[in-house]
Amino acid sequence: MPRVAVVGAGIIGLSTAFALQRRGADVTLVESGPPGGGQSAGQGRIFRHAHADPRLVAQVVRSRALWREWEDELGVELVAPDGAVAIGDGVETKLETLAGFPDAPARPLSAAELHERLPVLAGYDGPAMLDVHGGAIRTRAAVEALTSRLADVLVADHVLAVRRRDDGAVEVRTGTGAHAYDHVVLAAGRGTAALAAGLGLDLPVELGAHVRVTFERADGGTGPLPTFQDGSGQFGETGVYASPYPGSRRYGVGLAGHTPAAPGGAVEDPEELAALAERTVAYVARALPGLRPEPVGHVHCWVTALPWGEDGVGIWGEDGVTAVAGHNLFKQAPVLGEALATAALSGSVPADWHHDARLGREG
Repeated sequence: MPRVAVVGAGIIGLSTAFALQRRGADVTLVESGPPGGGQSAGQGRIFRHAHADPRLVAQVVRSRALWREWEDELGVELVAPDGAVAIGDGVETKLETLAGFPDAPARPLSAAELHERLPVLAGYDGPAMLDVHGGAIRTRAAVEALTSRLADVLVADHVLAVRRRDDGAVEVRTGTGAHAYDHVVLAAGRGTAALAAGLGLDLPVELGAHVRVTFERADGGTGPLPTFQDGSGQFGETGVYASPYPGSRRYGVGLAGHTPAAPGGAVEDPEELAALAERTVAYVARALPGLRPEPVGHVHCWVTALPWGEDGVGIWGEDGVTAVAGHNLFKQAPVLGEALATAALSGSVPADWHHDARLGREG
C-alpha cells in the first residue's frame, strides 16, 4: 500500500486525499490551519460549465457528475439545484460552446424569466442564459463532509520543507517531525510554489488578493436564487460574479481582478484591495437593488493564477512529487482530486492536466 502525503487541506487537498483513500492508499493529510480556511474560505462558489477552453468544459462536465456521486456517498447537498445565470454579449458564445455537451444543458432566458429567476437584479433586457445544471457550491458543507471522512488521517501541523532522499523516499519536514513517504502531493494554495521551488519545480504562479462582499436580500426572502455572472458592462463593471449563501438570504458578490501581492504573501497596496470592495458595493447599488447596499461581511482570499488564463490550471510532477496550481478550482475539485490521485499512484501526470497542456487557456 503506497504511503502518500497531501500537503494542504483546502478543497483540492481534501479531494485528493479522499480520492487516494478510496483507492486504498495510506494517506496523510497535513494542514496548519482549519481545513478549507485559506483559498477555499467562504459560504459559496459558482459551479458553471461554460469556459473558453472546450477541454476544460469537458473536465467540468465530469466534475459535475462526481459532485452528484459525492452527494450520494456523503449524504449532503453539495451543489444547489437552482442553476447559473449569465448576462452580457458573451452569452451567445457560451451557448454555442455548451451545445456540444449534452450533459451540460443551457438555454437563453427572456427578460421576464430572468427577472423571475433573479428578482434582485435591476431591469435588464440584453442577452441572458441559464446553465441548467449549474448552481451554488455549498462550500462549507463540502469541506466539513470531507474533513469528517478524513478525520483519521488529518494532521494539524505546518510544513517547512519537502525533499527527496537518497533512498528514493520523499521527506516532509513539519513543525514537529520529519516523515518519509512514497509520494507527496503539494496542494497548499499560495504555499505550493515555494515548496515546489525547493524541489526544482518552477510554478509560474501570479500571486494576488481578492475580496468578495456579502449582502442581505432587501425583502428578507428565502426563495431560491441562481448564481450570477455579469459580463454586460451595463451596470458599470464586467466580469462580476455572485453566489447565494445557503438559505438564499445572503449573496456574495465579487468583481473580476485582484490586487497584486509580493512573493512572500503581503498585499502590495492595501488601498487597492479596499477600493475593490468599495467598487463592489457601488456595483450592487446599481445592479442588484434587491440587496441591501450595506455589506454584512467580507471574504478575502489569495489568488494563485497561471499566465495562460483566469481559469488556468496545471499539474507538475517529478520524482515522487506532484504539485498543482491554478485559479477558480473549486468547481473542478472532484475531477482534479482524481487526477492528482492518479499522478501520485502512477507517477505520471494525466496528459490533459499536465502544465504543458495549458488547460483553461484563453483564446
